[in-house]
Amino acid sequence: MLVSPIVGVLLAYLVMTVILWLFRRAQPGQVTRGFRQAQTVSAAAMGLGHGLQDAQRTMGVIVLALVTAGVRDDFDVPLWVIVLVATALGLGTYAGGWRIIRTLGRRIVHLDPPRGFAAETTASAVLYTAAYVFHAPISTTHTITSAILGVGATRRLSAVRWGVAGNIVIAWVLTFPGAGLIAAVAYWIVHAVVGV
Repeated sequence: MLVSPIVGVLLAYLVMTVILWLFRRAQPGQVTRGFRQAQTVSAAAMGLGHGLQDAQRTMGVIVLALVTAGVRDDFDVPLWVIVLVATALGLGTYAGGWRIIRTLGRRIVHLDPPRGFAAETTASAVLYTAAYVFHAPISTTHTITSAILGVGATRRLSAVRWGVAGNIVIAWVLTFPGAGLIAAVAYWIVHAVVGV
């Protein structure tokens, strides 16, 4: 969780530097068109990475709740949980995805198709490596945001709106204690009412 954003920034910077070097003599219009088409593949890869990471954690929490409540005896994920989580993830992305995309692709740094491709490809690689090699849950949002910072920094450091990026990092840091505080308050209320 702590390493993936650092890897995302550095790897995305490196990937974008290689792309810039490889296409340094190419026509900008042709490069943009080509990377716009290539983004279809990188966006699909990012979508799969999103499902690999975020859906797995959600399904794990639901199955753990089912086992804890005595509804299930094993930790096998039922089909209805998979369908429910996939539907919720898809609807959530559909409903709020444009705000996130606008923030990441316009407010932090302006992403053109080559930079979008590099960020998505890098983030996907980090997500897949974490899932398949390390079997570790990491944040899709942390990974893609750090990759966008990395590709944005290839323009120049001032091209990145570091204030917006800083606000995002502060929100990340505050999420853990905030979630813990809400859970503690919920526990105290349930304990006081039910006495468990």
